[in-house]
Amino acid sequence: MMRFATLLFVSALAMSTTAQIGKAQDDHAAISATVNDYIQAYFTGDSARMERTLHPAYLKHSIARTGASMTAWTGLQMVEEVRSAGAPQLSAGRNTQITVLDVQGDTAAAKLVTARWTDYMMLAKWHGQWKIVSVLQRLI
Repeated sequence: MMRFATLLFVSALAMSTTAQIGKAQDDHAAISATVNDYIQAYFTGDSARMERTLHPAYLKHSIARTGASMTAWTGLQMVEEVRSAGAPQLSAGRNTQITVLDVQGDTAAAKLVTARWTDYMMLAKWHGQWKIVSVLQRLI
C-alpha cells in the first residue's frame, strides 16, 4: 500500500511539473507576442493594435541619448502619436530582438531592442491577457 501511495504521489508531482512548464512556455510566448504587437503597431502606424497591447495605467519614460533629459507618455498619448504620425520612415530598418527576462505569476519583465532604442518593459496579466504597464526607453 505504501508503494502505491508513493507511486501516486510521484505521478501527481510529475503531472503538476509538466503543467507548470507548459504554462511558463505559454506565458513566454504570449508576452513575446504582446511586445511584438506593440513594436509592429508602431512600425506600421496601427493605433488600434498599439492600444490592444497597453494596460490602462501604461506609462513610458524615454531617456535622451545624452542622458540629460527624460520625456514621459501615457497610453493615450502613445496611441494618439501612432494614430497621427502613421508609419515612421526608418532608415535603420525594423529588425527587433525580444527577450522575456522574467515571469513571476501575473507579472513579467521583457526587453525590446531595435536599431534605434532599447525598451525595458514591465507587463501584467490583466483580464487574462498580457499588457504592457510601463516602458523605460534608452535611445541608442
